Amino acid sequence: MKIEDSFRVEVPVEEAWKVLLDLERIAPCLPGAQLTEVEGDEYRGTVKIKVGPITAQYKGVAKIEEADEANRRVVLQAEGRDTRGQGNASATVTATLVPDGEGTTVNIDTDLNITGKVAQFGRGVMADVSSKLLGQFADNLKKDVLSGGEAPTAPAPAPTSGTASAVDAGFASTGEADAGPRKIESKEAEPIDLMEAAGGSVGKRIGPIIAGLVVLLALRAVLKRRKRRKVRHHES
Repeated sequence: MKIEDSFRVEVPVEEAWKVLLDLERIAPCLPGAQLTEVEGDEYRGTVKIKVGPITAQYKGVAKIEEADEANRRVVLQAEGRDTRGQGNASATVTATLVPDGEGTTVNIDTDLNITGKVAQFGRGVMADVSSKLLGQFADNLKKDVLSGGEAPTAPAPAPTSGTASAVDAGFASTGEADAGPRKIESKEAEPIDLMEAAGGSVGKRIGPIIAGLVVLLALRAVLKRRKRRKVRHHES
């Protein structure tokens, strides 16, 4: 699933480039995301998603695969797994920075592969959600990062090729094995509410799904009660 979007920040492209490479600094700006640890050039954390009564949490790893400063182009590889084993997600995100007057436009191309419950929403809903979340990310970036004047930390050197490491229960490390991961103390993120993020479009598409789930849960409760009654009847 390919999704294209963009946002604008009111800083020169040189400054925007340094900020974009500082994943530890900008990760908290992404709704639903929480960075938990860093090891070498891997950034590990969680993303929480909520749709009506359903909440999913993805635990994953992100890594800068390519940083082409001459062309202001960054390629980020991310992989995640539903902590309950009900789906996986992976994405290749390519960000290209373009000077825009005194500011910078950041064009985002995402190649997203997702399985499990969230995958049933389809490209249209995911594109709507992506656009809303990217807008929130840009607002948070302007408010919490770009407005403070704090200098970005030096980003880790990014490779020019290769693929992100596989996600498993322990998140196998590819660097600085002796030092071990550096824990990040941060506030637990609130789940992304997909219905709120996508508004009417997601409501129309997943409303019947949620209604079906509610009916299914109700039927299961009825069947359980009937089963308990039968057991009591046989026992008596």
